[in-house]
Amino acid sequence: MQSLALIENWPVPTAAAAVVRADGTVLGTRGPTAHRFPLASVTKPLAAYAALVAYEEGAIELEEPAGPEGSTVRHLLAHTSGLAFDEHKTTSEPGTRRLYSNAGFEVLGDHIAKATDIPFGEYLRQAVLEPLGMTRTALDGSPAKDGVSTVDDLVRFAAEVQAPRLLDPRTVAEAMTVQYPGTKGVLPGYGHQNPNDWGLGFEIRDHKSPHWTGSSSSPRTFGHFGQSGTFLWVDPDAGVAAVALTDRAFGPWAAEVWPPFTDAVLAEV
Repeated sequence: MQSLALIENWPVPTAAAAVVRADGTVLGTRGPTAHRFPLASVTKPLAAYAALVAYEEGAIELEEPAGPEGSTVRHLLAHTSGLAFDEHKTTSEPGTRRLYSNAGFEVLGDHIAKATDIPFGEYLRQAVLEPLGMTRTALDGSPAKDGVSTVDDLVRFAAEVQAPRLLDPRTVAEAMTVQYPGTKGVLPGYGHQNPNDWGLGFEIRDHKSPHWTGSSSSPRTFGHFGQSGTFLWVDPDAGVAAVALTDRAFGPWAAEVWPPFTDAVLAEV
């Protein structure tokens, strides 16, 4: 895919990218796809997927209490628990605002670890990484931001999310459906959004503007980006997913180059 060559002009020391279809067909790659990068918040979709495995295994329920008073597992996954961004303090009532929260995912990880009696990083490995053959991916630390992985591994995850084998497709469909519709809040790096739509651990593009995906991305596009200059998106209408990992912190450079990259990929497929 010629569109992937655009990463060679990105102002970053190292970048790798790939595009994959639901059946696992890799349409193209660029850069060192076996290089391990810090994922930052692209860790969250992996953690969310592990949480959904725990749900299907019966270890947890989406509606059970977790986090602040009145909050549930579902609230934590959808960033509506009321927990602050990086502090374990409550700033609003559960379900009323979309407060993007690393703390919420850390509480979620602790909750699942207690329910399964397995450290969350190990549970993620057993539930998601090992079954998908993601041998170069690991989580040693916060379920919100401390994952490391490669493009090759994340391509496997992106194919799984499009055509689930580890989860019932209905569970994944729920994860890609807006939770607590109409909730407004801040999309990190892109300001206030009304509504600020989110699924269960995955951000949903809908009609947000500005946004880190492309102008031609369908409203159903979902995924995540990370402060380490990383992203993963899935566009169900186009039938493809893209992964890009870099080693430069997110900033104006990313806001400039990511949308044209996405539009070029979508135009080519």
